[in-house]
Amino acid sequence: MALSPADRLREIQPFHVMALLSRAKELEAQGRDIVHMEIGEPDFPTPEPILAAAEGALRKRLMHYTPALGLPGLREAISRHYRNRYGVDVSSKRIVVTTGGSGALLLALGALVNPGQEVLVTDPGYPCNRNFVQFVGGVPCAVPVTAATNYQLTPELVERHWTSRSAAVMLASPSNPTGTVMAQDGLRDVLSWISRQGGAVIVDEIYHGLVYGTHIPTALQFSDDVFVVNSFSKYFQMTGWRLGWLVVPEAFVPHIDKLAQNLFLAAPTPAQYAALSAFDSATIAILEQRRAEFQRRRDFLVPELQKLGFQIPVIPDGAFYVYANSAALAPDSFELTRRILEEAGVAFTPGIDFGKNAPEQHVRFAYTTSVARLQEGVQRLAAAL
Repeated sequence: MALSPADRLREIQPFHVMALLSRAKELEAQGRDIVHMEIGEPDFPTPEPILAAAEGALRKRLMHYTPALGLPGLREAISRHYRNRYGVDVSSKRIVVTTGGSGALLLALGALVNPGQEVLVTDPGYPCNRNFVQFVGGVPCAVPVTAATNYQLTPELVERHWTSRSAAVMLASPSNPTGTVMAQDGLRDVLSWISRQGGAVIVDEIYHGLVYGTHIPTALQFSDDVFVVNSFSKYFQMTGWRLGWLVVPEAFVPHIDKLAQNLFLAAPTPAQYAALSAFDSATIAILEQRRAEFQRRRDFLVPELQKLGFQIPVIPDGAFYVYANSAALAPDSFELTRRILEEAGVAFTPGIDFGKNAPEQHVRFAYTTSVARLQEGVQRLAAAL
């Protein structure tokens, strides 16, 4: 009798963009020049102070397991970060250092969701959100969002889709793939309404720090009962280090500790020692210069895409993505991205990766490459279109 995969794998979808990335790499191996605007990874190297901290830890042979909740010094540093940047006191006891933002998300869902319970997620939204809900036995309830709500959930949408089977709602501000942020009043009202229902709220703040022209609050300013996911990957540019954190209500710390011990044991030790320098003033100065460069890229790319016929009804406030309607250019965004890659050597992401809300009409561009390369990509797009 042949082995068969677990039933849950039927519901968990792959990243379709990875097929495009694989093809892009094949073309590069053949000598083609590819402009990459498909993957959400900063092109900047990890800042030097972080590298120096890692090297110092290696020389001292500080490579043993840390506590499951993370290095005490790093949890304290994250606590100070909330105090310095947001003016909010978050006890280091509530901060859990995790294996990337994905590890934080998995811990939160594992602690909150029973099999068969629903979790509200946005459509379009980050694909891991719905896949992780499936993994823990929950049911993702995709709520279509549009430019009319800034591609964010509103209190009205949450109330309309919340049922007796609902356990939690997941928010993201700034969001992937749209780069939009949630209005402060809307965030506060959703937290308040869900609390009255006895449900949980998980807020993805992975792109905090990468916000342009505005300041956004952390959800922790409005509630101590919220679960906040963050990461060292995006703003701090430590993608391959696989390090994130999760802020949890105090009563959940023992439960998360137990889960972390069993699922991960602990986050990578070298990465934790490196991250001790992530909040230093020298590091923040570097990161802020790079944030300004991301804004310069956004301000170049958005109008250029609009000239080509892409519809961008909401200018992204954060992250490094542009979510665009491509219906005026092609009926099928997946075929469009495939054709442009083959003919013009420009890689970007079709909407199919982000949900079922008109995915064939949408694409996502990541401005995670230099302005010069973006200019080259735009010129190739213009010629191909």
